[in-house]
Amino acid sequence: MEPNIIGILAAIFTTVANIPQTYTIIREKSTDHISITTYFILLTGTLLWTTYGILKNDWPLILTNGFTSMTSLIIIILNFSSKKTISKIHEAVLPDKIIKEAEKTEKNK
Repeated sequence: MEPNIIGILAAIFTTVANIPQTYTIIREKSTDHISITTYFILLTGTLLWTTYGILKNDWPLILTNGFTSMTSLIIIILNFSSKKTISKIHEAVLPDKIIKEAEKTEKNK
């Protein structure tokens, strides 16, 4: 496999890795199941990679790690947000069908 393809695939997977966790937090209206330490470490690493990309003028590094930094920061902010705030985001962001499914799951617990 060509090295550029491996790099592109690595960038794609790393960049989208936080999206499922962010979605789960909003859907379940809870951050109880995450390790905030992990996200602080990840944020530090991706900010360093972004800085390195800026110094090297490497746009793929800047964009992918900048995006990953933003999603990590969103998860950290959600962790320190109140349940009421997460519920408001839940209602504003998720389609009605997903909200109804989440409410059913909550009732069955």
